[in-house]
Amino acid sequence: MYVALRPDVVRQLENIQLRARAVVEGFLTGLHRSPYHGFSAEFAQHRQYHPGDPLRLIDWKAYARSERLTVKQFQDETNLRANIILDISNSMNFSSPVAKGVTKLQYALDLAAALSFLMIHQRDATGLILCSDIIREILPSRATLSHLKVILSSLEKVKPEGQTALGNVLHRIAETVKRKGLIILLSDLLDDPKEVLKGLSHFRFNGHEVLVFHILDQWERDFEFPKDGIFIDLETGEQIQTRSKQIAPFVKKTVSEFFQSFYREAMNQRIEIVPLTTLEPYDLALLRYLSKREKLS
Repeated sequence: MYVALRPDVVRQLENIQLRARAVVEGFLTGLHRSPYHGFSAEFAQHRQYHPGDPLRLIDWKAYARSERLTVKQFQDETNLRANIILDISNSMNFSSPVAKGVTKLQYALDLAAALSFLMIHQRDATGLILCSDIIREILPSRATLSHLKVILSSLEKVKPEGQTALGNVLHRIAETVKRKGLIILLSDLLDDPKEVLKGLSHFRFNGHEVLVFHILDQWERDFEFPKDGIFIDLETGEQIQTRSKQIAPFVKKTVSEFFQSFYREAMNQRIEIVPLTTLEPYDLALLRYLSKREKLS
């Protein structure tokens, strides 16, 4: 029986390319049919040949007539253009003991790598945007295997930096990404919820579809800190002495109400949010992406 790889097991692999391949191939093994089933592969048009395009797609008959290299472009090459936005702020650098050393950022990095691996192997144009309080890096959407290597190389080098300022940064990114497509955000969403929703709504206003993977540590979601202690803000260094057991019921109730309200408002704006913890296999996220992609095809 297929068992999904746990994030802490995936992290033991040597580099991000191996981790991405292991996650995707394990995911495909767990499916009883190919994830490409149902996606159109009907011929759509010709386009100019670009270095890196598979040679098997070159239309040699068209070349004999025009002496120009063109490739056959299939419908599923034109269906989706995606941009992965990855929050690399310092708040993402948290891990509780139950997560077995996997921080939110490490989880998000491997998920971004797996998504990129899957999308580009489907010939979906994929871009990567790293951000915190500012835009740190932009890799434009492309669908070639050479571009996948660029994305994975960039992800391999990521370190947490900066404070969370998603609201403002999302507006800037929305003005940068001109062509309509799918926006995928990976973040703990620890920012002003109204500002985050305004930023995400900017993409919707521009005609993009939006899919958010909301990544938290299990202890953050359930507030299961077993002992009293000092809580340290990873971004500001501020320290607060707490009695965990006494405040746990209030915190759980407040956090639950906060996220329910946030998710409800996002749904009203047709923004899809998928809650995840760093304990969960990546399969759920990949399935939700494929479901979203199929709706857009």
